[in-house]
Amino acid sequence: MDVLVILLMIAFVIALLGLLSGVLVFWRVPIIQPTGTPKSSASIIIPARNEELRLQPLLESIVHQRHVSYEVIVVDDGSTDGTRELARSYGAVVISNELLEDGWIGKSAACWAGALTAENKLLLFMDADTVFTHPDSLSIYVASFESMGSRGILSLQPDHYAERWYEQLAFLFPLIVMAGMNVFTIVGDRLKAGGSFGPCLLCDREQYGQVGGHAVVRGAIMDDLALGQAFQEHGLPVHCFGGKGIAWLRMYPGGLSDMVQGYSKSMASGSTATHPLVMGMIYVWMAGASIAPVMLIVSSFSSTGWLGVSIGLYTLYVIELVIASRRVGRFVWWIFPLYPLLLVVFISIFMYSLYLSKRKGSVEWKGRNINV
Repeated sequence: MDVLVILLMIAFVIALLGLLSGVLVFWRVPIIQPTGTPKSSASIIIPARNEELRLQPLLESIVHQRHVSYEVIVVDDGSTDGTRELARSYGAVVISNELLEDGWIGKSAACWAGALTAENKLLLFMDADTVFTHPDSLSIYVASFESMGSRGILSLQPDHYAERWYEQLAFLFPLIVMAGMNVFTIVGDRLKAGGSFGPCLLCDREQYGQVGGHAVVRGAIMDDLALGQAFQEHGLPVHCFGGKGIAWLRMYPGGLSDMVQGYSKSMASGSTATHPLVMGMIYVWMAGASIAPVMLIVSSFSSTGWLGVSIGLYTLYVIELVIASRRVGRFVWWIFPLYPLLLVVFISIFMYSLYLSKRKGSVEWKGRNINV
């Protein structure tokens, strides 16, 4: 048998295993459902550093929330723009982040300061680039947490909105983030969540204090993952859901460099929270997805008779990504036939993140050097 045919057969098996792994690892993304009128009030805590351009949509969406009592606390983390003034114009309580020593990282310190200021029963930590989808979002969120016994953490990963070309090409990042939390795979019910999502994180203030809050994760790059793990260590559950219909976000509108820096500071450290079984499935999926276009190219320039099979495999990977994309956000259709380019973007930034964490040891983010 021709050596090339044997290689194509081996590649075919790997590609099929990759397709299967993709189905298993991107199995489901449950979303929270309305359960009634909430009884608890919430303190919405928003850490913000030079977020004047991104904060307004969130604040605008908050003022329209109904059927739930809340306060808004914006923690200014050394902003040099109009963040403070904007927050005050929407009636938010604005405080300053003073804890930037003793191993504190800016966001963790800001969240801790906000929690100490909060007066309500529940704490909702929200990223400044997150926006509530409709006026009942907060009510549904709080009521869902109450229906779970108001224990532990209920975290949501908002629907990911991509606008510019480089945001589209980063599609695999939110997808892998979801898969890497363990609970959205076919074995998710048997695995512990890898932590919690950062954009929307809801918990009980008393339990937050018992765990030690952000003070116990003060030096963590991925404070959301670390805080979720801290709750789990105290026997408290961490519930992770998709945020479709509740909130959406646009992470890096500031440009390509902003996006690369943002993902680079988190990807390598975040991957350590993923269960080895899930990580293995992700690796197999990426291997298969990488092999499929190679098979297509090789079979196009050979007389092995594998062209039809290669086209079919490639098409199945495109369809798989289209289906998965509907669970994590809104992306344009044309990126999926070009998915090998998405793989190149993801792998390049992930390798750069490994370089920063293993060799350089730091990354610049919002004017600060952060140890990674």
